[in-house]
Amino acid sequence: MKIGIVTEYYYPTLGGIQEHVYNFAVEARSLGHDARIITSNIYDVRDDGSMTSKVPITRIGIGVPIYQNGSVARITFSPFLGNKLQKLFDRERFDVIHVHAPLTPTLPILSVTRSNTVTVGTFHTNFTSSNFLVIFNKACQSYLDRMDGLVAVSKTAAAALDRYFNATFSIIPNGVDTTRFNPETPRHPLLDDGKFNILWVGRMEPRNGLDRMIRAFLHAFSVRNDLRLIVIGDGSLRSTYEAMIPVNMKQHVHFTGFVNTGRPPIYSSSHLLCVPATISSFGITVLEGMATAIPVIASDIDGFRDIMTDDAEGMLIDTADTIAFKNAILKIAGDKELAGRYGACGRKTALRYSWPSVSKQVIDYYQTAADYRKVRLKRKSG
Repeated sequence: MKIGIVTEYYYPTLGGIQEHVYNFAVEARSLGHDARIITSNIYDVRDDGSMTSKVPITRIGIGVPIYQNGSVARITFSPFLGNKLQKLFDRERFDVIHVHAPLTPTLPILSVTRSNTVTVGTFHTNFTSSNFLVIFNKACQSYLDRMDGLVAVSKTAAAALDRYFNATFSIIPNGVDTTRFNPETPRHPLLDDGKFNILWVGRMEPRNGLDRMIRAFLHAFSVRNDLRLIVIGDGSLRSTYEAMIPVNMKQHVHFTGFVNTGRPPIYSSSHLLCVPATISSFGITVLEGMATAIPVIASDIDGFRDIMTDDAEGMLIDTADTIAFKNAILKIAGDKELAGRYGACGRKTALRYSWPSVSKQVIDYYQTAADYRKVRLKRKSG
C-alpha cells in the first residue's frame, strides 16, 4: 500500500503530531507499506537529520510559526500550493492520503480538497472553544464530508469536535516506542549521582505548565535538598522561566533545550515525570514516562484521564495548587515502594500503546475507509 502522510508538523520541530507521524511511518514501512511524508520546509529550527532519514519526505513551501490555542502552530506558505499538491498526488498515485489535523490551514486542508483517493483525517487537538470553527462551520463540515475516514486520538479530542460537527470519529490512540523508551535503557552518566531527578518535557508554552512545575519544585526543594529538576524543551518564553529560578537554585535546575534522540537516557535517569499541562488531547509525554517505568504526576484533566488512572500509574492532581503539587512530589520521592508500584503499572499500561499495535489499528482502518469510499461513490454516481 502506498500511503501519503500530510502534516504541517514534522521534524525538526518537536511535538506529539511529529512523534505520531514519524513512528507510524517507520512502522508502516517495516510492514512493507510505502509510507511517505508530505510537509513544509522548516528554516527556523535546526535539523540534524537524526530523525528524518528513515522515511522519504517531500517538502513543499515554507512552514511559518503562528501563536494559536496556547501553542505555536504552523502554516505553509507557497505560491499555487493547491496546484502543487494536485500534481504531487497525480504523480505519486497514493492508495491512501492520510492528513493530520486536516482542518488546519494550509497544507492539510488543501490536501483534503486535492486528494484523488481514499482520504483519512486524524485529529489530535483538545480545545474548549474555537471562533474559527464557529465562523467557518459550514466550510469545515464540507471538508469533513469529503473524507472517507475520521480518526481522533482520544475520546477527549473527539468530544471537542462533536460540539461543532455532525460526524463520526473512530478512536485510535497515539503510540509510544516501548523499545526506545524502556526501564532497561542505560542512565545518563551526568544524572546518575544519587539525586532525585524530576523531569519536565515539552515546548515552553503557557499551556504546558512549566511555571507550575518550577513553583512546586522550589517549594519541594525547601523540604528536600536532594531534588533536581530537568527541563527538556525550548521556546520563546525560556528566559521568562529561567528568571523564575533564584540564583542560589540555578545549579539544581537544568535546562537542556530541545532533545530528541537523546531523551530515553534522561527518562531512565529520572525518578519522576511531571506533566502539569492545562489542556491536552492525549499526552505522549505521559506515555514515554510510563513506558520507562517511572511514576507520573499529571494534571487531572480529560486528556490525561484517557490514558492513566489516579493512584495507578501515578497521581492525577490539580497542578495549579502549588502546595498539593509539592506534597505529591514529596510523597513519591519519600516512598520507593509506591514509586516502584506506579512505575510497574505504567509500563504495563504503556505496552498497550506500542507502535506495532497502534499502527495495525490505523492500517486496518484504511480498509474501512476504502470500503466506505466505494459505497459513497456508488451512491453519488447512482
